[in-house]
Amino acid sequence: MSLLDRVQSLKAKHAALEAALNDEARRPSRDDASVVELKRKKLKIKDELERIAPH
Repeated sequence: MSLLDRVQSLKAKHAALEAALNDEARRPSRDDASVVELKRKKLKIKDELERIAPH
């Protein structure tokens, strides 16, 4: 997998996690543990993106 492919894959995962967070926030009985886990995963991906493709 090339670096560009990896970056695109991570960006897609990051966007999917953002969508999942938005969905969870709209639920009437939001699961705070799920929100924390989704945010943790999203941050991990963001950190990896920063490490491999700094701005």
